[in-house]
Amino acid sequence: AQNSSRLDNAVEPATPEALAARATYADFVTLAERSDLVLRVQIRKQTTLKPERAPGLKPGFARLYVQADTLALITGKTRVGESLVYLVDVPLTAKGKVPKLKKREMLLFASASGRGPKGEPQLQLTAPTAQLAYTPALERRLRPILTSLVAADQPPIITGIRDALAVQGTLVGESETQIFLETRDRSPVSVTVLRRPGQPPAWGVSWGEIIDSSARAPEPKTLRWYRMACALPDRLPSAANLARDPGARRLAASDYGYVINALGPSERGITRPPAPCS
Repeated sequence: AQNSSRLDNAVEPATPEALAARATYADFVTLAERSDLVLRVQIRKQTTLKPERAPGLKPGFARLYVQADTLALITGKTRVGESLVYLVDVPLTAKGKVPKLKKREMLLFASASGRGPKGEPQLQLTAPTAQLAYTPALERRLRPILTSLVAADQPPIITGIRDALAVQGTLVGESETQIFLETRDRSPVSVTVLRRPGQPPAWGVSWGEIIDSSARAPEPKTLRWYRMACALPDRLPSAANLARDPGARRLAASDYGYVINALGPSERGITRPPAPCS
């Protein structure tokens, strides 16, 4: 079995309980998009690998060869059997001992990587932090995310900003800013920010060819929110600002900042942002 330490090197493994407690919406999306399989298992046996068989293992950790029983395939592109094997790095206890995980239930984010010594499916965890302590509450948090990732109307992956343009209205304090986003599959996505005298700014996202002035902002902790909060830079790139008038350029930059503040941070506890996130 291969070890996943090459991924998320800056995020160290922790106890399965700590990982489950720290996991955020963005973490779940990142792990799920990397993985062919998300499954619930019960550990049947663990074997600690000797240091010479655990290259790259950090001090204070042990690398385990785990044999587990499959309890449920939550989602997956590959079939798995009743039992499986995988490697995982776990932190030693406060007494410097290897933690005992036998009979514990875990939630794994993984991909198939061949067969084990007895022909059982061999998995590779898709991050060092991809083994979480299973609870029904954890699964309830995760399932809506997995459903959104396979929905026919799932939003495209945003890769950056194409251009932006702010236009002043005829009344003082009236304006409209349009921000056109780049996507991986080149499908159109645009943001509109409207300002009206005596009213707070209103903004929304059009997920298609038609720019809808009544479009709404994405709800927090949804896949549309994640696609934007994860991918957009903190500031509007100067090269993307099409306006030549200094006032219009400042307005476009200000409206973009308003959108970023409204989205809020894409918080993470157990993963690092994938490209193009920053």
